[in-house]
Amino acid sequence: MRHWMILSALALTACALPPVRDAARVHFSEVAARVEPIAEAQCRDERPSANCDFLIRIDPSHHTPANAYQGLDRQGRPVVTVTRGLLKNIRTDDELAFVLAHEAAHHIRGHLDLQHQHAEQGAAHLGAAVSRLGGSQAEIENAQALGAIVGGRSYSKAFELEADALGTVITHLAGYSPRLGLAFFEQVPDPGDQFLGSHPANPDRIRTVEYTISALGLE
Repeated sequence: MRHWMILSALALTACALPPVRDAARVHFSEVAARVEPIAEAQCRDERPSANCDFLIRIDPSHHTPANAYQGLDRQGRPVVTVTRGLLKNIRTDDELAFVLAHEAAHHIRGHLDLQHQHAEQGAAHLGAAVSRLGGSQAEIENAQALGAIVGGRSYSKAFELEADALGTVITHLAGYSPRLGLAFFEQVPDPGDQFLGSHPANPDRIRTVEYTISALGLE
């Protein structure tokens, strides 16, 4: 099985906070310093055996599209990364806190590991099916690649909504308003409810956050 297709998207290299505009750096550093210990405490409570020493960083590239993502460095340390493009579009501390908390929540809930497992299972099942039908090695490998994509995305939307819910709690505990953080969804295009899409529709994400706020009394 071509594991590199799956693993290449999971490994991040940790690095120090790169120089950025002073105002942006102070803004980012202050929010990250408040979110990180809350995320770490939540992680240690839910996953005692996991590495919960989060590194929250800005992507050093000036050309990476607006994005935020969670991954692991080569030592297995969880890394939350925000690109410069996204940072420029975030308007308030509450929005930034929500973004960081959401990405940290992915690690706390073990979503990378689960996505990897689902991708491997999808690759194995579809590759085996093509093999039984007498497919060539190239056809089997193509089927494995397709199976990995389908398997990896099967629960992607559910993972995003779960991270939104836990991220709401972390944002609140860090001293920020998740309701104000919801304004972040005005900054990202609505993907809609696409088949095998990686993210749920923005209205579904907003409802998840609002429900969590109401159910837990996080006003």
